[in-house]
Amino acid sequence: MAGKKILMICGDYCEDYETMVPFQALQAVGHAVHAVCPDKSAGDHIKTAIHDFEGAQTYSEKPGHNFVLNASFAEVRPEDYDALVVPGGRGPEYLRGYPAVLSAVRHFFEANKPVAAVCHGAQLLAGAGVLKGRTCSAYPACRAEVELAGGTYADIAVDKAYTEGNLVSAPAWPAHPDWIAQFLVLLGTRVTH
Repeated sequence: MAGKKILMICGDYCEDYETMVPFQALQAVGHAVHAVCPDKSAGDHIKTAIHDFEGAQTYSEKPGHNFVLNASFAEVRPEDYDALVVPGGRGPEYLRGYPAVLSAVRHFFEANKPVAAVCHGAQLLAGAGVLKGRTCSAYPACRAEVELAGGTYADIAVDKAYTEGNLVSAPAWPAHPDWIAQFLVLLGTRVTH
């Protein structure tokens, strides 16, 4: 089976692990992943943040890696992609202000293509208006966005993921094993040992 072509929409200060891990893991199993950001081109980088859970009321934030984009958002045609990945962090908060990004996200839902969103990625899905009548997990602080967008918040453990139809979502990066595994099922990817 030939790999799928996957679009990853990033923004400055997307969560480091939630960007890097799926980007590399999906490539490792044979998929082509194009990481893009509005107003940036292939070869440009975004700043990432490392969010950790250290006993405070919310996560702490530290500088992450500079993540190099490998495609240009201005040249992206969503219809050319098989699936979408939306990392969390603070990136989705500002990405939802770009009409072209919202249109791209809507395409994947209208075409019923696989979508993986983690953590604050639900903010972008809410901004695109694709959560009405859907169940979606997210970082607990994003529960309001999911519910105000007409969705049902999947209140699951931080290391679990939830799949409904074409959408697999998770609360944060500790869910990577479950989140990526469920996304691979949606993609039709089989990993054998």
